[in-house]
Amino acid sequence: MTISDTPTINIDIWSDVVCPWCYIGKRKFESAVAKLGDEIHVKVTYRAYQLDPTASPGKTEPVRGVYERKFGGPEQADRILTHVTSVAAEAGLDFQMDNAQRANTLLAHRLIWRAGQPDSPIAQSEVKELLLASYFTNGNNIGDPGELAELMQQLGADRADTLAFLETHEGEQEVRKELLGASELGITAVPTYVVEGQWSIPGAQESETFERVLRRLADRMNEA
Repeated sequence: MTISDTPTINIDIWSDVVCPWCYIGKRKFESAVAKLGDEIHVKVTYRAYQLDPTASPGKTEPVRGVYERKFGGPEQADRILTHVTSVAAEAGLDFQMDNAQRANTLLAHRLIWRAGQPDSPIAQSEVKELLLASYFTNGNNIGDPGELAELMQQLGADRADTLAFLETHEGEQEVRKELLGASELGITAVPTYVVEGQWSIPGAQESETFERVLRRLADRMNEA
């Protein structure tokens, strides 16, 4: 198969950087894409979703307290956090949930949007990966402009430039449009993978499931 014959699948991934299943799903999805090799070219665009859009900008809270309120107390929170940490470990991820600080993710989503622009020297997937690792493993405040600017330095971005960007409203309207787009598509849980704007794959599926579905969709596109 030549490069020109390789089918291209465009996938929009709606997710949040404080969503554990989004990080787990990212690993499993990437594993599936790697297994496909040159059979299918997968073009991914990350879209914004907020698990807690009411989270106060500039403030943080230990994620354990958030889980206790959401799921009905300490025992339920412990059970869920232990489970998700175990599943993450199976995917090769080191979750340190006792260090995770829940914050408003709008600024983080603006950085992901910025990385998706044609003139960006940094890939969206790199920014997404950094923010997920910073939240789930390193306990960074992913709602703080200063910390975000320092994190972006790790990817080669100028700290002052990142701060200047975050001090504006650039990208905010576009991110809010993506948040609205999720609602219009009926997305109520993440991650959700929308293929060619037509088919949805919900949740952190197993790598083999992603691989099988992508092959099936590529065949369907070729037959169309």
